[in-house]
Amino acid sequence: MTINIGEQVNQTDFSSVTAFLLLGFSNFGEIQLVFFAVFLCLYLIILSGNITIFTVINLDHSLHIPMYFFLGILSISETGYTFVILPKMLINLLSLLRTISFVNCDTQMFFFLGFAVTNCMLLGVMGYDRYAAICHPLRYSILMSWQLCGELAATCAVIGFLFSLIGSLLVFQLPFCGPNEINHYFCDISPVIQLACTDTYINEVVIFIGGILALMVPLTFICISYGFIARTILRIPSAEGKRKAFSTCASHLTVVIVHYGCASFVYLRPSSKYSSNKDRLVTVTYTVVTPLLNPLVYSLRN
Repeated sequence: MTINIGEQVNQTDFSSVTAFLLLGFSNFGEIQLVFFAVFLCLYLIILSGNITIFTVINLDHSLHIPMYFFLGILSISETGYTFVILPKMLINLLSLLRTISFVNCDTQMFFFLGFAVTNCMLLGVMGYDRYAAICHPLRYSILMSWQLCGELAATCAVIGFLFSLIGSLLVFQLPFCGPNEINHYFCDISPVIQLACTDTYINEVVIFIGGILALMVPLTFICISYGFIARTILRIPSAEGKRKAFSTCASHLTVVIVHYGCASFVYLRPSSKYSSNKDRLVTVTYTVVTPLLNPLVYSLRN
């Protein structure tokens, strides 16, 4: 089906809504070339960093322990997470026509949410791993057996993509009859659902509850784990022992604070409160900075 560009910008007929227009950073004019250069460099660093971490963990048998197993899985998830968003964003920064088809927008949202929720779950599991290693070192090999590690990783992925399936269905089963301009650089939930030409209250409530579960349940689990970890560390008699125990958690805590802080700001509120400019800035933090932090923080500390 041939799509007329003029019809894409001003959609008035539901049957003609076959594509969206990603506004992205179009209001920045020529500065977009600077953004392209910066984001391209960051994307290459993210790819090389995460691929290097995964490769080294696979090749070095001394790293075949649960902590690095989950770090390797996180690296794979982060690579997929950025691959879904950044290549299209980079293309749009150099393009005059920033369209994305209805199907591709749905696909992008599905995989973005899937990898994002998987990352949240993995960070929660990594918190439990640190709890088992510090609070129960003698039973660590039993508490974190390889079978359990595989089951936990698979469960994180299943939960992540189950959430994404429900979320994308709740958005894209809505009618879209114009306008079709997404004030974002990718198909995120809030800017897309605002374009629906029907009442979206129920959909937003369900998505909001899903956001609470996806973010707050693993975060609560992490907080409880670190509560026990802190109590155990305080009981260590030597200052050197305390420092060493805490250093094994510092990398994980750094990523958790940045990831959950930014994601909570964007998703733990109704879509009606969406603020395009502010949210785009925060979204860049957890879609670009956090995947960049993971290889840098973990590799530098370890």
